[in-house]
Amino acid sequence: MKKILVVLLVAFIMIQFFPIDKTNKPVNPGMDFLKIKKTSPEISKLISNSCYDCHSDETKYPWYSSIAPVSWWLKNHVDEGRKHLNFSIFATYEPKRQIHKMEECVEMLEKHEMPLESYYLGHQDAKITDAERQELIQYFKKEIEETKIKMK
Repeated sequence: MKKILVVLLVAFIMIQFFPIDKTNKPVNPGMDFLKIKKTSPEISKLISNSCYDCHSDETKYPWYSSIAPVSWWLKNHVDEGRKHLNFSIFATYEPKRQIHKMEECVEMLEKHEMPLESYYLGHQDAKITDAERQELIQYFKKEIEETKIKMK
């Protein structure tokens, strides 16, 4: 049993030498969802606190992001989040894609799939109430309609 613990400890120490890249890409405010949609400060705060760490190039990595293997899981999660939706480059999306992404936001919020429960563990400020969830749903629906009108 002692040998197993020593091997596990050595392995844990060794994997610390393989850190994740925490570099965020430079952000162009003119491409950012909150700016191009002229989002109110209240809604901006909700979206920033609950979505931007995984769905933008403005990730604020917590202290535990320096500890492998948690860091690897976290980095993969952020990379996947950005791949599906990156609010920092929202202006580069064609209007149809913007609508689709906002519809997905509505769907994820309605199903309580986003923000992820696991995200709340280290980010209590990301927790949203049912009322705030409804505000976000209504906000995205309004933006969908406005984007559709602009497409005509």
